[in-house]
Amino acid sequence: MKIVISPAKSLDFETALPTTQYTTPVFLSEIEKLNTVLRKKTPKNLSELMNISDKLAQLNWQRNQDFELPFTIDNARPSVYAFNGDVYTGLDAYTIPEDKLDVLQDKLRILSGLYGILKPLDLMQPYRLEMGTKIKVGRKNNLYEFWKKQITQQLNDELQENELFVNLASNEYFSAIDTKSLKVPVITPQFKDWKGDKLKIISFFAKKARGMMVRYILDTGAETIDDLKGFNYEGYGFSEEFTTKPNEPVFVR
Repeated sequence: MKIVISPAKSLDFETALPTTQYTTPVFLSEIEKLNTVLRKKTPKNLSELMNISDKLAQLNWQRNQDFELPFTIDNARPSVYAFNGDVYTGLDAYTIPEDKLDVLQDKLRILSGLYGILKPLDLMQPYRLEMGTKIKVGRKNNLYEFWKKQITQQLNDELQENELFVNLASNEYFSAIDTKSLKVPVITPQFKDWKGDKLKIISFFAKKARGMMVRYILDTGAETIDDLKGFNYEGYGFSEEFTTKPNEPVFVR
């Protein structure tokens, strides 16, 4: 099984790491190329490009200037412990037993505007570059053009025939994959909550549930769609009634 999730805007480079293991991202030359473009942007450019405050623009301008290769444990951090958003709250990576990190490393991939694709233990430096950012890189007009072919090829290289591919990423990030060229079908779980008498996807809860689904897969050794349907963390349960597409199982609470 392979699983893709989105990164997070909020980062944690302070909490003590629970492991000394780390690996290196696959797209180092592409990452360096992107940073070369970013490094030339002024704080004002970044503020306008990313629609962020002057304070955040200054912070990320400094991050772009400080970027350096090679990545080491002193200047970078394993990605699964660096991202700190709702998905990662659900995953709760710091409590994953060290003897299960190999399984996590094999199954999980994090899509990224700067790094393309990251394994959980791949080192990364702090950055901000959302996949939807309209930034021109050489002849590529945006990050989708820059990354799509490479990310899709990398996933195909890793996927075995008939291996389950689970999409737990946002549309913004999953759009960086050319699904028509993937050699396996995609399973996209949906997480919905009752609000009054209506069933809705509530962003905060859905993001956390995506992370919890990754943790469930890791905790239970899930490998099949039927295994996925057993997901029951924090009150969610599979709903056959509300599942209208076999590749989009709906979980309700």
